[in-house]
Amino acid sequence: MEKIPFRFDQVGSLLRPIALKEAREKCKLGELSKEELTAVEDAEIINVIEKQKSVGLQAVTDGEFRRRWWHLDFIAGLNGITVYDFTTTAFGITTEAQGTYVSGKLSFNENHPFLKHFTFTKKHAGETVAKQTIPGPNMIFLDSLILSKQYKENPIYSSIETFKEDLVRTYQAAIQAFYDVGCRYLQLDDTSWGGLFDERFREMISQNGFDPDELIQAFGDITEQALSQKPADIAITFHFCKGNFQSHWLYNGSYDKIAKRLLSIAAFDGFFLEFDDERSGSFEPIKNLGQQRLVLGLVTTKTPNLEDKEILKKRIQEASKYVPLDQLCLSPQCGFSSTHEGNHVTEEDQWAKLKLVIDTAKEIWTDV
Repeated sequence: MEKIPFRFDQVGSLLRPIALKEAREKCKLGELSKEELTAVEDAEIINVIEKQKSVGLQAVTDGEFRRRWWHLDFIAGLNGITVYDFTTTAFGITTEAQGTYVSGKLSFNENHPFLKHFTFTKKHAGETVAKQTIPGPNMIFLDSLILSKQYKENPIYSSIETFKEDLVRTYQAAIQAFYDVGCRYLQLDDTSWGGLFDERFREMISQNGFDPDELIQAFGDITEQALSQKPADIAITFHFCKGNFQSHWLYNGSYDKIAKRLLSIAAFDGFFLEFDDERSGSFEPIKNLGQQRLVLGLVTTKTPNLEDKEILKKRIQEASKYVPLDQLCLSPQCGFSSTHEGNHVTEEDQWAKLKLVIDTAKEIWTDV
């Protein structure tokens, strides 16, 4: 197996096919059974795995086709979590959404449905690497506790330290469970770090009794402890973007505040960081990287415009001023469909962008 993350890679989610969207809506209306929906999901996942292989990707995912949300479906499957519905304007549009809060002692569910989902993906990936994506632990810490009105009204834990210990154990168990079903490429998607540099969220965090600067250290500590027992032969990467909901983002600000602590987490095999527009700031913060690979998210999934290959090459050379070219890789800045609705791009756009990533990487690095 080549080194993970690969020189050309992807984040994980892919646009949901029309047939899958229609089946999910029919299931919601009671016109299709859950078993029938699963059969549609199975067929579409097999198709999209083959499409990923045909375009040349070295790691394939299930496109997150069984999920409503990139993060919530996994979190909802844990013990001690409650899901609720609400309306949000956080992404600049008014939409129905769901949230979670800690409602009991947190632990990993040994029958978590994602384990079965991964087994299916791995089976149909064949000799190709099957990549599994799950939200990182601090998504729970930030959204389900720190910023949760429900948790504040009914705190379950006698101390935050006790909660952190359970959160760490939950993720240690999750990592081992995925390993036991054959996963060797696991990615933690954790946008919560954006709340630690976005001024609006920093204020919200402070109002809820937490110091955002102290949380930078805490988020790092939790992540390191979660990874501390990982098997030696599983590659685990970290992905960060500033939110991705129907082509809208959530956080503003640069990596300056978090880069030193985040990039010091040596147990990660690589970091996927968003750099698709001027909102990302300069490449300078990546100078804090250790010996791992850093995957530059230079190709946007938010708009259909196809990037210029020569400009991508120039940006990669610019980044190599801070991190040796040998440690750099290329990918889209996020998935194409962090939620069931998907971004404002077509499937044709999606595959063209993935092909651009592959073609560009092959012209820069010889070890692909």
